[in-house]
Amino acid sequence: MRLKKTNIEEKLSRAKAKSGDPDKILEQVYLILKKDEEKESRIRENLKIPGQDISNPFNLDLLETSKIYHISQIKEICINYRLRFLDARYFKGDMPLEAISKIKHLEKIHHIELQGLKIIAPSKLFKLKDKDDPLLFAPIGNGYYYLVHKWGNDLHPLRKLLMWPFKSMVNLTLIVVLASYLLSLLIPQGLFSRTSNSAQFFIIYFFVFKSIAAVIIFYGVAHGKNFNPAIWSNKYLKS
Repeated sequence: MRLKKTNIEEKLSRAKAKSGDPDKILEQVYLILKKDEEKESRIRENLKIPGQDISNPFNLDLLETSKIYHISQIKEICINYRLRFLDARYFKGDMPLEAISKIKHLEKIHHIELQGLKIIAPSKLFKLKDKDDPLLFAPIGNGYYYLVHKWGNDLHPLRKLLMWPFKSMVNLTLIVVLASYLLSLLIPQGLFSRTSNSAQFFIIYFFVFKSIAAVIIFYGVAHGKNFNPAIWSNKYLKS
């Protein structure tokens, strides 16, 4: 005797029929979705609240210690990689649904409403949409923050090196001095006179140095640029 194969969809339909009135089921689903939508709307509104002097009463036993960071560590990374650490309300990119879901999860298990959220991201992400490595943090208190979610692409592997000149005036000056020397070496000997000596090289070097310095100063002043330590947590200064 050949046994009839089991139709799972048919079994599900029978189980559904036993569970009650379809209209009531639909109503329950609607209420759940509406409640979830209201919660998401409330979270997005909380992202617009300033994060100054706010701490969230987390249950410390439920936190992952690997995701807890002190403000001094955040500051160091922001300065090294020329990043900003600002309130989430200044973020102009799209907040991914995964980040919202993680906020919901944290609020559920800790029985709290997360506020004062901050984001680490390149300066341009606080002006226009992009996808470079934002990190969402929630304040714990006493200078500590909890990493809620990271999304987007990782930073360029050479970003720290490329941003090194902008850490201080000393770093920038050293780069200008080195670049001027290398450019001076590329200028052919005897280009401005028949004889070539150290005095001529020094004059050429001085001229190249002044030219590069003038361009950098003009660009910095014209665009309101500043050094990393001055901008990492400043919402007014340009990058």
